[in-house]
Amino acid sequence: MSATQSFWSVPQSAGEPAYWVCMSCLSEVFYCKVPMPDCPTCQGVSTYEAFTLEAIRDWGTEELIAKAGIAQQAASLEAAPATSVKAAD
Repeated sequence: MSATQSFWSVPQSAGEPAYWVCMSCLSEVFYCKVPMPDCPTCQGVSTYEAFTLEAIRDWGTEELIAKAGIAQQAASLEAAPATSVKAAD
């Protein structure tokens, strides 16, 4: 049986970073959300810090940078259906 990961959304204000990186393992990154109750890789709790994509590119591994891109694309796809429904109204 596979468990579904739950997330807390993290609203992004203008000028604030949208990517949340687990500082315990430095191998997980999420876009405008953080997993609950803990990091799926290291089970760290409350270990996330916000970064811009540019900052992640400066110090992150290739894998972390790729995960950041995937996280942003997934968030865009999640938002697209809601936008389409609103446009149809």
